[in-house]
Amino acid sequence: QVQLAESGGGLVQTGDSLRLTCAASKRNFVRYAAGWFRQAPGKEREFVAALSWTGGDKLYADSVKGRFTISRDNALTTMDLQMTSLKPEDTATYYCAADSLDYGDSSAQLKDYDLWGQGTQVTVFS
Repeated sequence: QVQLAESGGGLVQTGDSLRLTCAASKRNFVRYAAGWFRQAPGKEREFVAALSWTGGDKLYADSVKGRFTISRDNALTTMDLQMTSLKPEDTATYYCAADSLDYGDSSAQLKDYDLWGQGTQVTVFS
């Protein structure tokens, strides 16, 4: 089974940028649609961004559109989330996820993902 590991979280100020990376343990990942979700304390896990196995068909939550960019590098079996103009409301644990059904489409639905990383904390203070 493919394992996912996030990195790049941290403590930043309002307006700063961060780049999160999700590294997959096996090359199977290059055939999987994948995405980022986040969960703030006391709240449900929510969709952030997703893309297809080709890196296309990108989807974004309205709350991050224009500020966050999702991308993947299938040569390296990684997926990134470039976050700019960060706000305190972006504070959460960020999770990468993948759908192990080969060649799937991007999805904003949490239920469509069966592989999850352990999460990386992003804290934005004003």
